[in-house]
Formats: sequence, structure tokens, C-alpha cells
Amino acid sequence: MSMNVGKIDQYVRIVVGLALVAFAFQDGSSIQGWHWFGLVGFVLLLTAFFRSCPAYSLLGVSTCERRA
Repeated sequence: MSMNVGKIDQYVRIVVGLALVAFAFQDGSSIQGWHWFGLVGFVLLLTAFFRSCPAYSLLGVSTCERRA
């Protein structure tokens, strides 16, 4: 699995992922209604941690810095 998530993209995914997870669990562990959408934050955190996004791979996109 090759890295296709750059540093800035990684930081944005971490911040947005943590915000979505906090939204999902704002009232405790009972997740109801739109709070399920907040669980997308876990996907963002995983892709930020591994610096690999399957959607980017399918689309042929990479935000990694190019080496000279």
C-alpha cells in the first residue's frame, strides 16, 4: 500500500476526524440520528495514520510531495 496522503492533507484529516468523532459521542456512547455520520471520523483518522486513502488510489490522486 503506497502513501498517497500528504502532510497537510494528513493534518486536516486528523482535525476533521477528531471533530466528527467528538460529534458522534457528544452525548455519551448512545449514537442516534445524525450522530452515525460522525463515525466517518474514524475512517479519516485511519487514512491519516496510514497515509493511504483507498479513494485516492481508485482516482489516481496523490497529495504527497514529489521528490526531486
